Amino acid sequence: SESLVVCDVAEDLVEKLRKFRFRKETNNAAIIMKIDKDKQLVVLDEEHEVFSLTAEKTFIVYSYKYQHEDGRVSYPLCFIFSSPVGCKPEQQMMYAGSKNKLVQTAELTKVFEIRNTEDLTEEWLREKLGFFH
Repeated sequence: SESLVVCDVAEDLVEKLRKFRFRKETNNAAIIMKIDKDKQLVVLDEEHEVFSLTAEKTFIVYSYKYQHEDGRVSYPLCFIFSSPVGCKPEQQMMYAGSKNKLVQTAELTKVFEIRNTEDLTEEWLREKLGFFH
């Protein structure tokens, strides 16, 4: 059997994620990442200042304006992982194997996995974040 490939996170992406964590804007925004198979690195794919949660992406770091029931507002940084659909098993293994390394490197604490990206809605995210009170 093939050994599990764990990809490193590109240095410029680590820096971008650090800046994203401390950004001052209050809108929802996202950094989308992908794996560069040849370099075996997690790299930046796209950045969105306005982002809808319906993207068919694998690694998403999402800054979300979360309105609590008591009126407080917070901006949790959420990591959303979905298994890549329709790709080769070794590529799926690469994403699965690199997920934890990415989470550790970016120091993400709110980590969610979703099987079906059609379920990726704001209601789904609010329900998940509800467990962190």
